[in-house]
Amino acid sequence: MTMNKPLVWQDSELDPTPIVSLNNCYRNLTNVRNESELRQALPVASAAILYVPYSKLSERQIAITNTRRLPILWLCNEPRVPKEPEWGYSLDGLLFPSMDRHQIDWALQAATRAYAERKRWLEEKEQLLLRIEERKWIDQAKGILCEIKGISESEAYDFLRKQAMNERKRMGDVAASIVKVYQLIHG
Repeated sequence: MTMNKPLVWQDSELDPTPIVSLNNCYRNLTNVRNESELRQALPVASAAILYVPYSKLSERQIAITNTRRLPILWLCNEPRVPKEPEWGYSLDGLLFPSMDRHQIDWALQAATRAYAERKRWLEEKEQLLLRIEERKWIDQAKGILCEIKGISESEAYDFLRKQAMNERKRMGDVAASIVKVYQLIHG
């Protein structure tokens, strides 16, 4: 699986030689130098390669991920590695000016896989957080129903489940409605 249209966001302060080498190895690159060019290139980009100083790496990652999520690599041309580098949450790979076409292709493929895995983990995390939040609403609603109706927790749970089926809503939504109404009345 080869990347079809990676873009390179190049910082104007840096020596352009690594980009020339990268273009020679990988001719299907889109070069951008500012955020307006980035916004135009991002919709068709398959990956973003940042050729920026380490100090600007985080801000450039944020600019890209705020527009579109895609694999992000850093073309590292730093003379030395920071003592404790903070790559940011969205850096999927590293490239070096000395790499040949074959190595670049492998790095792009590895970055794509890392990105896909990170994306899957983030989706799972969001689903789990949603379930936890829903569980909180259900527990609060059960407590309210037990107090108001004088029923047991299992009866309150059955009530919520039946109400959700009757209204064709998720149980968490019914529970949240009960809690919010209770808070309005007794707030």
